[in-house]
Amino acid sequence: MIDILFEFAGDYVLVKIQGSSVLFGSTAYGAKLAPISGLKLSKEGVEKEFPDLRGNILWKEEAVKRFTDKIKRLRTEKSRAEYIIEDLRGHGYIPLKLQEAGMRPVKLS
Repeated sequence: MIDILFEFAGDYVLVKIQGSSVLFGSTAYGAKLAPISGLKLSKEGVEKEFPDLRGNILWKEEAVKRFTDKIKRLRTEKSRAEYIIEDLRGHGYIPLKLQEAGMRPVKLS
């Protein structure tokens, strides 16, 4: 299990990776974690990432499917963490700490 703490627009976001499961949550009101399918996705952001989904009425479902497929193709939790850090960094998220199960947190910035 790997936990990654990000800062975004003055808020802290927790990403928990457990096997091929990835959960996201804001720490502002306690870490209520949800899978990517439970998150609000920006249509503009999805279309920027996947231009072929422009005009597709099932854009959210397809974006979630592509994300979960990508996560499943990565073999280890560490590679999943690296992918998520790089992907979210490109969207303005600042990675602060990473903690692997049984280890102390490591400062990332």
